Amino acid sequence: MAEAPKKTKGGVKLSKRQQKSHVDIDSRKLHTLDEAVKIIKSRASAKFDETVEVAMNLGVDPKYPDQQVRGVCALPNGTGRTARVAVFAKGAKAEEAKAAGADIVGAEDLFETINGGKIDFERLIATPDMMALVGRLGKVLGPRGMMPNPKVGTVTMDVKKAIADAKGGAVEFRVEKAGIIHAGVGKASFTEEQILQNVKAFVDAVSKAKPTGAKGTFVKKVALSTTMGPGVRIDPAAALAASQG
Repeated sequence: MAEAPKKTKGGVKLSKRQQKSHVDIDSRKLHTLDEAVKIIKSRASAKFDETVEVAMNLGVDPKYPDQQVRGVCALPNGTGRTARVAVFAKGAKAEEAKAAGADIVGAEDLFETINGGKIDFERLIATPDMMALVGRLGKVLGPRGMMPNPKVGTVTMDVKKAIADAKGGAVEFRVEKAGIIHAGVGKASFTEEQILQNVKAFVDAVSKAKPTGAKGTFVKKVALSTTMGPGVRIDPAAALAASQG
């Protein structure tokens, strides 16, 4: 029997609409990926186009260097929004970045802007020669998970491709202290098939990013939700099988 809907979510009182969307959702039941997509899409009733969010609880302890999980996933159907991209580059590469559609391009001037606390972008790309400068922003960018990294393609000489990936739906992921990874993987207005394809791609990318220090079960829990909707648990084994199918 389904649990009665909770009156709060994260300590915040739910609206009547939200409470209605939570009716008959059993928080203990594990669903297939297809079932979860149908449920969260049918429960998205906000006046705006809600983001589809996936959360994965991993069997890692991020305080150890060999248990870090980080990567990038190119979603086949994009995220449903165009990310604002900033690029650290000079000379010809700066011109290349501007021509490729970067929203912000700079060097020392961009450093001063970010160091002053103004971060008006979602993705940051840098050419390798600029990393000595960018590295000084570690205390500002690090906690936000925005430091450029060659492992996820954001430190590169091919700024044109990096910008195209960022604006075309590439999603970066990075494990948090509690061993959780979460990301927006589409919009509620997407078709069920588009959401399904994006979630499969994301789960597959995370599973392939398993670090050498991870022992035992790597993907322990998976849940899908929309911005204002209920969380729906997915059978981890089923999610992994679907992502690799």
